[in-house]
Amino acid sequence: MAGDYDDQRIERLLGELLRYGVLLSAAVVTIGGAVYLHHHGDEAAAYRSFGDGTPPDLRSPRMVISEAVHGRGRALVQLGLLLLIATPVARVAFSALGFARQRDWTYVAMTLFVLVVLLFSLFHAGA
Repeated sequence: MAGDYDDQRIERLLGELLRYGVLLSAAVVTIGGAVYLHHHGDEAAAYRSFGDGTPPDLRSPRMVISEAVHGRGRALVQLGLLLLIATPVARVAFSALGFARQRDWTYVAMTLFVLVVLLFSLFHAGA
């Protein structure tokens, strides 16, 4: 019975992690969008430069955080998207901790493998 309680508690915590991660992400994106529109809302859309991609100052997480701290709208939107991406990754990491607490080493190993694959794909995408 104690194992069932632990399973339910871990499931509840993982559900809350996902819920609050998505809500935090949405809030940051919304704030970033409002800041961006406040500063650039009256500018005409530059449809010819749409394919130029992401500016250099928003291409790494470190730069995104640095620019977001300074209240830059585009950086806040990027930060919100990074938080959205990080939410399921954090869920996998916390799942591994939950399995370790239950001493279910097979699931710990499988979950850590999934975590490594996720992190590798995030940090080496397009490389």
